[in-house]
Amino acid sequence: MTTRWLPLAFCVVFATSGAAQTTRYVLKGDSVAVYNLVGELRVEPGSGSDVAVQVTRGGADAARLDVQSGPLRGRETLRIIYPEDVISLPDWGRGWNTTLRVRDDGTFGDGGSWRRDGREVRITGRGRGLEAYADLRVSVPAGKRVALHLGVGKAFLSNVDGVLVVDVASADVSAERTRGTLKIDTGSGNVDVRDASGDVSLESGSGDVTATGLHGSTKRVRLATGSGNITVTGAEGAELHVETGSGDITVTGAKADELSFETGSGNVDVALTATFSALSIQTGSGDVTLRVPPTIGAEVELDTGSGEFDLGGLTIQVRRLQEDHITGTIGDGRGRLSIETGSGNVRLVKAS
Repeated sequence: MTTRWLPLAFCVVFATSGAAQTTRYVLKGDSVAVYNLVGELRVEPGSGSDVAVQVTRGGADAARLDVQSGPLRGRETLRIIYPEDVISLPDWGRGWNTTLRVRDDGTFGDGGSWRRDGREVRITGRGRGLEAYADLRVSVPAGKRVALHLGVGKAFLSNVDGVLVVDVASADVSAERTRGTLKIDTGSGNVDVRDASGDVSLESGSGDVTATGLHGSTKRVRLATGSGNITVTGAEGAELHVETGSGDITVTGAKADELSFETGSGNVDVALTATFSALSIQTGSGDVTLRVPPTIGAEVELDTGSGEFDLGGLTIQVRRLQEDHITGTIGDGRGRLSIETGSGNVRLVKAS
């Protein structure tokens, strides 16, 4: 059976032996995917109608890297093929070690799973192995759908308008001034996003998530980490959901119809700029501080397994009062407010 690859336009520039090797590819179609195990990823706005990828190979074994392209599973792809099962880059530092599974076609990680199928590849900063990496610069015209997969390295996105899915195993990811849909998922690493409009989903298995200026409008904003702190400054959307398995949640300037904040262990400090229809805050162990506008109206349920209540001058028409539980109504009672901590204090503050 013969596989037919669609033609790609490209130009190649080779310097003297041992120098970096740079190749430029053009990926046609409305939906494309890029896969690279090791290197730096930069994503920027592009002109024309096609996604362009500049590949710069480096390392002592750079010449052994193979770049493959063509349609795969319904979309155009670019894949950097590493021919060994151990990739060693001691110049990057010795204190890191990442293992993931890679299919024979060079794809990996679709759907966020790093242990699905394919051969096991270890990327390490010590020992012997293939010394090679590839830095990618991806130019994205407005409106394109682009999936970007990276094993180890760093990822930067700036001024891009489209549907962007960034899926990395172990890398920090930063983005600024994006429009459209932005989904970032890193197995281990920090996520930092500034000025994003549209649906936003930011997730780290282990690392801090920091976001400033999330404008979801009628869209959903979701931030999560398995272990790390989440800090949000300015977030708007129909829905805002923030969750960490272990870490503090700090949110200022939040505005949404439905909001939820949850941590297994950590403090939660939330400041709202508008009223809401539903708000839920949960922590297994930690203090909760909620700053609300003076126009708040909600049915209220406050619960602390071990801690104190501070209502901050808010008037609550109490229906049930116990040492660890309060239910009642604030204002017109149109919204629903639920706060629960297994061990910690609950404090409400009315903004002036």
